[in-house]
Amino acid sequence: MPFVRGARFSKISVGVAALSLISLSACASNSEGERRGLFGRGDAPAAQTAAISVNGYLWRASLDTLTFMPLVSADPFGGIIITDWYTVPETPNERFKATVYILDSRLRADGLNVALFKQVRGADGQWTDAPPSAQTEVDLENAILTRARQLRLSNISG
Repeated sequence: MPFVRGARFSKISVGVAALSLISLSACASNSEGERRGLFGRGDAPAAQTAAISVNGYLWRASLDTLTFMPLVSADPFGGIIITDWYTVPETPNERFKATVYILDSRLRADGLNVALFKQVRGADGQWTDAPPSAQTEVDLENAILTRARQLRLSNISG
């Protein structure tokens, strides 16, 4: 194998130059003086980090109000609470299921929607869908909103 003069030296100098560029780029900062990471990537801005995008008072009030019903799913990032079927002990031939949608990050009445489902057991023992009372959905929404206001006031005063 013939000896090529300077081949080893040029490989080392290319490697040192590449490492120097990488090191310098890690020390860079943008026009606002914020430090950037390697190859211009900085820390994720606060707006891009994962955060709950629903109102915390509505979320907590919904969970508090629906404690008597078994939960199937509760997604704080999407603002959806789904309960399982619940049978009132006084009326064993009826059962209810609720889905709560929290639509806003502000504490507002239109930031909440409750969908209520009802089933009735027939003579054959099978559950069939029945329309729930519209007033029951409104009453459930009002109970959640009242509890959310109570939570907010207790947080402000104490």
